[in-house]
Amino acid sequence: MAAFNPRNKIATRTRLSEVRYEIRGELARRARELEAQGRKLIKLNIGNPGAFGFRAPEHLQDAIAGRIARTDPYTHQQGLPEAREAIAEFHRQRGTPNASPERVFVGNGVSELIDISLRALLNPGEEVLVPSPDYPLWSAATILNDGRPVYYKCDRDNGFLPDPEQIESLVSSRTRAIVLINPNNPTGANYPRALLERIVEIARRYRLLLLVDEIYDGILYDDAVFQPVAPLAGDLPCMSFGGLSKVHRACGWRVGWAVLSGDPLACGDFHHALDLLGALRLCANVPGQFAIEQALHGTDTITPLCRPGGRLYETRRALIDSCTASEHLSLVAPQGALYGFPRIIGPSAQGFDDHEFALEMLEHEDVLIVPGTSFNVPYREHFRVTLLPEAPVLREVFTRIDRVLARRAQRAGERSAVA
Repeated sequence: MAAFNPRNKIATRTRLSEVRYEIRGELARRARELEAQGRKLIKLNIGNPGAFGFRAPEHLQDAIAGRIARTDPYTHQQGLPEAREAIAEFHRQRGTPNASPERVFVGNGVSELIDISLRALLNPGEEVLVPSPDYPLWSAATILNDGRPVYYKCDRDNGFLPDPEQIESLVSSRTRAIVLINPNNPTGANYPRALLERIVEIARRYRLLLLVDEIYDGILYDDAVFQPVAPLAGDLPCMSFGGLSKVHRACGWRVGWAVLSGDPLACGDFHHALDLLGALRLCANVPGQFAIEQALHGTDTITPLCRPGGRLYETRRALIDSCTASEHLSLVAPQGALYGFPRIIGPSAQGFDDHEFALEMLEHEDVLIVPGTSFNVPYREHFRVTLLPEAPVLREVFTRIDRVLARRAQRAGERSAVA
């Protein structure tokens, strides 16, 4: 047999080197190796309700089971007619203009629809304004569709809310869209109406498409109120994304949707491009689509989880209490979504490297977290955890985090004493 020639290696796409997705990256691979060795880990890297004992609501399961005989054929590339009608009606009730089944696209999760939307929109070198921190799929999909993500700051000193003036300063002749993630992943920020109105006005002034990730729209805490963007946008083209994964705890069903609102004439070519790309992948997962009507118009099962005494609320309380009690941590309390984004402060923050810290937590404390830089921020002193475990589990996690940070603070003090 001839010796292997390195020149025969299969080359990969160059732009992949620009893509990061540490949520399921190097640290997650190391976690699997440790689990194979028999280590029991607390894995807080992914917002995956089913991995923490949550189940999709029973009335959603029944909706699929009762129609399983109808799930064998392909359906229309935009989704089942009854599912699209249920989504359109949900958006009409919200005040979304021109909400109709013809403007609804069902996909294999919001992730697929984000990719399809950016593929339909971007020419090489065109720009998308993306929040920093962001959910990294938005950056990755922009890059892999030959675009360029341009980051606007969501400053922690401003509750991780964006600054409209800074957003406007980043608009160029190449800008095509503004991405909004609300409620936000990873920070839990919930955007007030007045702020969204200002961002909508920027999009209107420069004729930009609004791409609005609202997958956590029903997961809110305390007195937070969700404000959808499409009703504010009116005739301005807006793509609103939602799905079953988070609010309805059905990640594995891979059911997401996007609603294209705004002036039909302005949206016409984009609509046809989305339809073409949807047709090329034939159709989305069919069984899960039968649950959409019950999810959107049936019993509300998420609100009780987010109120005092509810599981998500109490785990969030554990996060807030743990960070408040720690001399090493600071937290902007999440108002929505399934995550906390704590910051390292004090002596333990000296020379802090978030990836190194995450690796130490994994190797020595059996806890998997996500480094903050995975969310495309220029600073290194944050990390993300999910709020899905039971509150006592999260309190134990932060006991371990504090133990590691106390050791780091001690070493920092020793270095200062020697100097």
